[in-house]
Amino acid sequence: MKALKFLPIGVSGLVFLFLGACSGGNQTASNVTSSVTTDTAAKSPERPSKGSGGSENHPKASKGGQVIESGPYHLELVPKKEASGTHLDFYLQKGDTHTAIPDATVKAQVQLPDGTQKSLDLKYDPDGQHYAAILSSSVTGEYKVAILSNINGEKVNGRFSFKQ
Repeated sequence: MKALKFLPIGVSGLVFLFLGACSGGNQTASNVTSSVTTDTAAKSPERPSKGSGGSENHPKASKGGQVIESGPYHLELVPKKEASGTHLDFYLQKGDTHTAIPDATVKAQVQLPDGTQKSLDLKYDPDGQHYAAILSSSVTGEYKVAILSNINGEKVNGRFSFKQ
């Protein structure tokens, strides 16, 4: 009689194990941040793209990083590991043609894997038509980055994350 009471519990456990094994742990979409805020009135809703290949509407616009489309803005963060730290390239563009916006003020607030915070000013590189900074950290793990952009008084912010 006791064995019959434990049978449903055992079957339930096997079902959960089977479902966990079938998922395969593939969670690539979790690397793309899902929040962008704009402080202007009535913009179209944000549209985070899927994966790191760019938006479906603008497949050739991506530089290979994490992309967020927010209203008329295209925000893309491309982190690259270097000997001196991590090189952060941030593309701030406008319109369907993805025209670079060179006259914005751009800051990055980075939370390191150990919980410490760093603030970086990103400078515009006219040759590459993007903003850039070096994050001098060799801590292994997930980095959370909030990019704070001010475009002629309009705030356009994006949240990203990457692993090193």
